Amino acid sequence: MGEQLRAQPAAPAGGPPPPAAAASSCSLLGGLLQNGFHPASQPLSNGGCGEAPHPLLLRPELPPLGHGSPAKKCRLRRRMDSGRRHRPPFPWFGMDIGGTLVKLVYFEPKDITAEEEQEEVENLKSIRKYLTSNTAYGKTGIRDVHLELKNLTMCGRKGNLHFIRFPSCAMHRFIQMGSEKNFSSLHTTLCATGGGAYKFEEDFRTIADLQLHKLDELDCLIQGLLYVDSVGFNGQPECYYFENPTDPEQCQKKPYCLDNPYPMLLVNIGSGVSILAVYSKDNYKRVTGSSFGHMMSKEKRDSISKEDLARATLVTITNNIGSIARMCALNENIDKVVFVGNFLRINMISMKVLAYAMDYWSKGQLKALFLEHEGYFGAVGALLELLKMTDDQ
Repeated sequence: MGEQLRAQPAAPAGGPPPPAAAASSCSLLGGLLQNGFHPASQPLSNGGCGEAPHPLLLRPELPPLGHGSPAKKCRLRRRMDSGRRHRPPFPWFGMDIGGTLVKLVYFEPKDITAEEEQEEVENLKSIRKYLTSNTAYGKTGIRDVHLELKNLTMCGRKGNLHFIRFPSCAMHRFIQMGSEKNFSSLHTTLCATGGGAYKFEEDFRTIADLQLHKLDELDCLIQGLLYVDSVGFNGQPECYYFENPTDPEQCQKKPYCLDNPYPMLLVNIGSGVSILAVYSKDNYKRVTGSSFGHMMSKEKRDSISKEDLARATLVTITNNIGSIARMCALNENIDKVVFVGNFLRINMISMKVLAYAMDYWSKGQLKALFLEHEGYFGAVGALLELLKMTDDQ
């Protein structure tokens, strides 16, 4: 699906000197800035950091029909049918259509009964098989296997949550695929957030006969983040930080428990930057943000290697973001700063620079916190809204 995404720069500014180890890894930059995914997988279980379960996990399970009188079986059948009416029809998707990257989450049910298997229409089976049996779609569509959340219970169904991304320039091909697979016949609602939900709304309607339910981008970001952190990352914490960020030899990744997240400063770094002060799941404000950077003069660009120029630009941008975040945290009297967004995906340089910058400017008073599912929280929030919207009806 289109060409692979590269990290997009924001506005540069000065900052503290980078760690000594930064100069030794120029050759790594190309790989860090390109799309890709980690090959590692995680142990299988549900968990968190002592957080209360998300409300969607508390839905009671219906008992099996089993043995009993015809009247009892009929009552149980009515309860099961009522439960089905309060769920959206499969497939369950959430989409975040950004300026450069589309993020899609897909819930794969693993508790399908023999009866459901028999009743399931062929194009629904085809969609499930296509999404779950591939790790790549076209040239640049990627399923981030290492991020898969296993054995979740959502809206009373047990299954796995898959994370898929592709460049926004390939959106028309995605819409065309939805048309070819007769997606509209499944009578599902597509919940989407991000600027692309407005940009591509008409194309979804005219090409694929699909209506988009458009959602607030910042609401989805916060709700998705809180949900994923509450269920944990297959038994491991979702949140982490870098210990000893100013010492390159001792710097290492450590888990962090967001058991009391409020207030927090949430810095979302994608094609642009949004900085939010979050006081509760329903109380937040956008403090500030930024968009595109400027390169140095052509003469200077010609005198150095592309790798050195790219690293210098990346470090400058990241220092600028860290400086702004630190000032916002100070102004809002907030001591938790959480960085998310696809700019940070497999971008260890920027994560360590942010950790270093926050520690440097705050004199050790602030930690830069990061999350494993970086850029997918908006899509997760859209999926949660799909389930909530259907439940409220």
